[in-house]
Amino acid sequence: MFDWRDYGNGIIAFDAGYVRPILAAIHMIVDDGRVAFVDTGSNDSLPNVVAALDRLGLGRDAVDYIVLTHIHLDHAGGAGALMREFPGAKLVVHPRGSRHMAEPSRLVAGVTAVYGKEYVDTVYGDILPIPAERIVDAHDGLTLRLGGRDLLMIDTPGHARHHICIVDRKAGAIFTGDMFGLSYREFDVEGRQFIQPTTSPTQFDPVDMHASIDRLMSFTPRAMYLTHYAQVVDLPARAADLHRRLDRHVAIAEAHGGDGDKRHAATRDELTAYILSELRAHGCALPEERILDILATDLELNAQGLTYWLDHRGR
Repeated sequence: MFDWRDYGNGIIAFDAGYVRPILAAIHMIVDDGRVAFVDTGSNDSLPNVVAALDRLGLGRDAVDYIVLTHIHLDHAGGAGALMREFPGAKLVVHPRGSRHMAEPSRLVAGVTAVYGKEYVDTVYGDILPIPAERIVDAHDGLTLRLGGRDLLMIDTPGHARHHICIVDRKAGAIFTGDMFGLSYREFDVEGRQFIQPTTSPTQFDPVDMHASIDRLMSFTPRAMYLTHYAQVVDLPARAADLHRRLDRHVAIAEAHGGDGDKRHAATRDELTAYILSELRAHGCALPEERILDILATDLELNAQGLTYWLDHRGR
């Protein structure tokens, strides 16, 4: 059985089956027999999604919503396949992202430019378009009714301009996509969780990210639910860690802003050394090779996003 975490509050996190185990979670909100899924992984997630419904004895007609925190393909690549499987569901997505889910060619082209065609074909496959009439624009303040609970959509730029988070007041929870960073369960030490920002291209903005983190905390949630990966608690401490580490990421990028052709590599290498030192201070005893294997893609994308931001800030 794939990774399955039932938090006893109507929220379940399970493995999306994306790239490696416990890299990407799909969150399942269940209330009075009605279901919403938050984020979708890639097309490979469909068997796990169907198995999750089966495990709870729920049919495909129980799914009311598929909510995307944003349209990066590790969060949205499987949306078309899931919408085809659940014909009664609505797709809920930031207004900046809705047109790309209805006609995904530009989205796929952008991802291909970063990762290459072979990677995109292998990891994501065909990104299926979704009929526009089944898409709901998640404007800031939109509230969805699911069974007996309300889900509030809030606009949270910083990682991407098409990013929303979902506030579940009944559970005291917020589904944060990538806005509250990354927290991999491999780095947990005696129940303490490690968290780091994600500054990936091309819409990263540190001012917006700081503000969005503060906005999330203004709801005084009991837990955040991250796509990478699942429940995070002890939130005041984790938010402080995020703010501090975000500032350090920006300072590293700025320090290498004049390095010319070596800028990207120098930024990535210093980010790597910084996160390794933070993990060791956290008490993580994993071999360095294992840590770098877990973080290789994130460190590369963070360096890309930071250098892109340096080149385009103020424009």
